[in-house]
Amino acid sequence: MTPPPLTAPPPADPAAAAAAATDAILHDTLHSTRRGVVVDSPPGAGKSTLVVRAARELAAAGRRLMIVAQTNAQVDDLVLRLAAKDPDLPVGRLHSSEPAAHDPALAALPAVRTSARIADLADRDIVVSTAAKWAYTKVEEPWRHAIVDEAYQMRSDALLGVAGLFERALFVGDPGQLDPFSVVGADQWAGLSYDPSASAVATLLAHNPDLPQHRLPVSWRLPASAAPLVSSAFYPYTPFRSGTGPGDRRLAFGVRGDGSPVDRVLDEAAASGWGLLELPARHTPRTDPEAVGALARVVRRLLDRGGAATSEQADAPEPLTAARIAVGTAHRDQAAAVRAALAGLGVSGVTVDTANRLQGREFDVTVVLHPLSGRPDATAFHLETGRLCVLASRHRHACIVVCRAGVTDLLDEHPATEPVQLGVTVKFPDGWEANHSVMAHLSEHRVVG
Repeated sequence: MTPPPLTAPPPADPAAAAAAATDAILHDTLHSTRRGVVVDSPPGAGKSTLVVRAARELAAAGRRLMIVAQTNAQVDDLVLRLAAKDPDLPVGRLHSSEPAAHDPALAALPAVRTSARIADLADRDIVVSTAAKWAYTKVEEPWRHAIVDEAYQMRSDALLGVAGLFERALFVGDPGQLDPFSVVGADQWAGLSYDPSASAVATLLAHNPDLPQHRLPVSWRLPASAAPLVSSAFYPYTPFRSGTGPGDRRLAFGVRGDGSPVDRVLDEAAASGWGLLELPARHTPRTDPEAVGALARVVRRLLDRGGAATSEQADAPEPLTAARIAVGTAHRDQAAAVRAALAGLGVSGVTVDTANRLQGREFDVTVVLHPLSGRPDATAFHLETGRLCVLASRHRHACIVVCRAGVTDLLDEHPATEPVQLGVTVKFPDGWEANHSVMAHLSEHRVVG
């Protein structure tokens, strides 16, 4: 007789699967005696929603807590979300002494108090601040609980700076996003369990491998056309699915295409969720004028053709406005060139930025300049899995990639010359494999420009 499975299979309904995962996470957060609980969250899985709910439940149980985020924008967003869910919940926003250190909108929230001094927030159920501010904060007694948001983007040295402030913590983050940023080299610490450049979660688990670990199994952002590719290419060990099915979301244009490559790739993206506008193979400067122009024309035609997005969030199709479109690049000078090109076409209001700055954001349609487009080599920076993952996972309806031909050949010619370091866990999938997976999929939706 076949023995029963050790764990029950996940519910077939995405909402039920997400609810079951959330319940298990909250149970461990509230009742586990371990010092930490780790939660892996894929793009658009409701990470912020989980943080807010966990904070409210801890506060309701009479357990004061601190929340650690990585940027001031993330802190302000969490405070606004907490106030929206529970306007009467006493929340403290700990900030620096610099002018305009927090969002002015917080001043209108009656239960939210802002201060640069932790003593002024002693009566707050929840206090939220950045890791940098918490590192310079002294308290008489540690908090019983903490929540660390975007934990995979937090360096382990930043965790060390705040670890003495709390007894146990919930660590929530996206393992597929960009690694923590460091302006100095860290080769001298490679392979050591206390590598300060490693993510907070990597170091935490290196010293505490038996901590409870959970994952959110459903992305509510990525459509059914995108979740399988992003999951298999970037999250092979923590797979997830879309919260919507085929046909639940649609992108349509009110103006018929003119047959140009730009309009044909828009039609392909509207039909399949993906589009690849392939330019002729050529080695180019980083701010490739032809690619920049193509990106700008794609955005211009998205607006000119009167796009409308249908989804589970609205009863009727909603216009595709400039605010719901983003352009993603690998470098800041590329983003600046695209902004100038869009201005030249009379387009304003479109978000244009690097993958680092688009991290955590969501749009209906994204237009992406492939990091390897026009390059003569494949460097570690351009092959980083997190960079391509961010660029390919910001959209709710469609992603259009502009790229010069030859990336697959470039990948095949790229030698694996990175030094092997003892004690360093090999990251999988690596950039080479992830790029090959994405390009293989995009080739099915290619339009030659």
